[in-house]
Amino acid sequence: MPINKTIHRPRYLERVKPFMGKDLIKVITGQRRVGKSVFLKQLADEFKKTWPENGLVFINLELPENFNLRYVNDFIDYVHKKSEGKKKTAVFIDEVQEIDQFELVVRGLNAEGRYDVYCTGSNADILSGELSTYLSGRYVDQTIHSLSYNEFLEFHQFEDSNTSFLRYIRQGGLPYLINLPADDAIVAEYLRSITETVLYRDVVARYGVRNIPFLERLTEFLAGTIGSQLSATAISKFLKSQHINMPANQVLVYLDHCVKAYLVVRIPRYDITGKRVFEIGEKYYFEDLGIRNSIAGFKHTDTGKLMENVVGNHLRICGYTVTTGCLGNLEIDFVATKKSEVLYVQVAYVIPDESTAQREFGNLLKIPDNYRKIVVSMDEIPFENYKGIRHLHIREFLLTDW
Repeated sequence: MPINKTIHRPRYLERVKPFMGKDLIKVITGQRRVGKSVFLKQLADEFKKTWPENGLVFINLELPENFNLRYVNDFIDYVHKKSEGKKKTAVFIDEVQEIDQFELVVRGLNAEGRYDVYCTGSNADILSGELSTYLSGRYVDQTIHSLSYNEFLEFHQFEDSNTSFLRYIRQGGLPYLINLPADDAIVAEYLRSITETVLYRDVVARYGVRNIPFLERLTEFLAGTIGSQLSATAISKFLKSQHINMPANQVLVYLDHCVKAYLVVRIPRYDITGKRVFEIGEKYYFEDLGIRNSIAGFKHTDTGKLMENVVGNHLRICGYTVTTGCLGNLEIDFVATKKSEVLYVQVAYVIPDESTAQREFGNLLKIPDNYRKIVVSMDEIPFENYKGIRHLHIREFLLTDW
């Protein structure tokens, strides 16, 4: 029997709370099984606590009893019936993309003026196209990620240790894992099922993808090259060497599908000196490392790449816009910006000697500004300070809310 346990996620709640009760659609997005439904219920509880006199309708469109509500008129009629007699009603819609022409539902309810609408979706497309056009500034969005390392420890009641960290980067942060035995084979089977759901429901079915073998090989390629600069042309050439022909423009289309399904994250390159974003040479990281490992397998030799992935994810969880930096021929793993704040982060597996330290810290020392600069590694006894640059163990970095 599944464990009836949920995790309170105040980071996201505090970001959404200022907009509750306002005439704005609250859109919660993220990869499947990261906890959007639970978070939506927490928002509903917050709404009831704040406005107990108002009505509330909560609809999970993945439940069989609600399949008949997947059509515009049926859905709106149902909401009208449930909210009858209430001056104001909050409507919580889980997996809104399951409604045929869901844009019309969201727009229609918002236009009536007496509905406070919240919805979740497992594809970034719900924030593009017609919904964006219809609402034009009348919505706010919040992406929910799989558990951060700190949330992972809290949820599973683990102590912070290298053992816990290695389990985190091996199995990832999907909340349902708490219901499974610690057996890697069982966890891997569950993660494979989620990966298939994302690929076949959120990519193949949604976009009418026909070349499924290519999609599968593409995700395998991305899982094996996390942290590498990629281009559609380079991917096309590599796959051609594997006897898979796909023009670069089609590679871009498939990559975009994977990004919109929250399978992978596209991190652009940023010219630190010229202060501009390049249009080529992006890096791709995985939203959840357990999903990545279900595709490529977990090998200890991949630890350095997985560390880089988890650091990038943590920066995004903390609310930063993340790019990878270039300074001439030098590379900075992450340039993270939030409002007027900039944080530079370099990730290394270990720094065993002075020559390695000069290389890892040297790139940051060449950046001509005074924003914070950090090197992250697995060294048990990191340098306290290296010429003004902080050096942190990765666990300490991940436990800090930057």
